[in-house]
Amino acid sequence: MNRHFSKTFFLLLATISLSNFISPPWALFMGIVFAQVFTHPFAEKSSKLSSWLLKAAVVGLGFGISATDAIQAGKDGLFFTIFTIIFTLLLGILLGKLFKVESNTAYLIAGGTAICGGSAIAALAPIIKAKNKQISVALGVIFVLNSLALFVFPYIGHLLNMSPQDFGVWSAIAIHDTSSVVGAATKFNSESLAMATTVKLTRALWIIPLALLSALIFKQKNIKIQLPYFIALFVIAIMINSFVPGFANLNPIIVYGAKKALALTLFLIGTSLSWKTLKSVGISPILQGTVLWLSISASTLAIILFF
Repeated sequence: MNRHFSKTFFLLLATISLSNFISPPWALFMGIVFAQVFTHPFAEKSSKLSSWLLKAAVVGLGFGISATDAIQAGKDGLFFTIFTIIFTLLLGILLGKLFKVESNTAYLIAGGTAICGGSAIAALAPIIKAKNKQISVALGVIFVLNSLALFVFPYIGHLLNMSPQDFGVWSAIAIHDTSSVVGAATKFNSESLAMATTVKLTRALWIIPLALLSALIFKQKNIKIQLPYFIALFVIAIMINSFVPGFANLNPIIVYGAKKALALTLFLIGTSLSWKTLKSVGISPILQGTVLWLSISASTLAIILFF
């Protein structure tokens, strides 16, 4: 199809995703539909922009969260975070062997499911010396399931009449990527946003010990770990919202802008999920990722609801 037209239509949909009429899940859906019809006109730029936009959106959302809520969320979710990370990693590796997935690919899928999706995969890939194909397959699995969760989780949460706090913990643990965690929490109930975002970012800090452990397992030396610095900015934003009265009138504007940035981020992520990309993943990694995701989703939901 005409490249000029695809560029124009891409920019039009990107603009629409920023409007008040489009929720984050629908922004993602528009991106996925675009990917099936058009060749992405800005593939490389889009990938870089979505990464920066997500970080900016997370920091911006911090201006709508109080320090008291964040501390309580961190305390409530700490034990659950540690337990589920260990459980997910071990189960993911076992499932990788069961479905005969390449060891590096299986490890990346397990790490991405356990902590924070694409960010964990990006951090672990150079440590275990994963090949580009292995990285692409792991990212493909994570992004497909992550996108599905954004639509399914709010529906299940409402069906089960979950509280905002319970849904926030569940989504932060069982949804892979921060973008979809925030999107699902926002769609479910604005009150679940503080819990979901804080627990998810606390979880993201475990990239560091997992990277160090991976270096020992794979016998790597002199590794470089990219610190998730935007989490520190998120904490600063919470402090400003809680203790700097001069920002009281500005905070709602920043949060509104952050939510629009999140919608655009999800649209950009959707545009990378073409059918060609999905076919290249293969059935075994999809089975590993799906069974792992369903296992962690169901088990954490049962614990939250019944214990």
